[in-house]
Amino acid sequence: QVQLVESGGGLVQAGGSLRLSCSASGRNFSNYVMGWFRRAPGKEREFVAAISRFGGSTEHADSVKGRFTISRDNAKNTVFLQMNSLKPEDTAVYYCAAVFLSMRRKDGEYDYWGQGTQVTVSS
Repeated sequence: QVQLVESGGGLVQAGGSLRLSCSASGRNFSNYVMGWFRRAPGKEREFVAAISRFGGSTEHADSVKGRFTISRDNAKNTVFLQMNSLKPEDTAVYYCAAVFLSMRRKDGEYDYWGQGTQVTVSS
């Protein structure tokens, strides 16, 4: 079992930055690929970024590439999402998720989820 708790969301003006954190409890954090997803009002949940078990490989959605960066610290059981140059269309609830071993981009393939943290970008 892996329990995930996100933090760091909030209200920010367009062009600003936020850093989301996701703290994981349970053993063997490094066995899990970690991902970030988001759900905007009235839309389906979408992939944002994923990072391999030891951080050697990352993937980012085209919509956030060059602005968002996923990273992880296995010693602290934490994954991060640095969000720069935020836009109003980035407004969403952001979710942290974990999947065993392999990189995935589909939310249905993830095993564990956090409760989400709200990010609101004002214009």
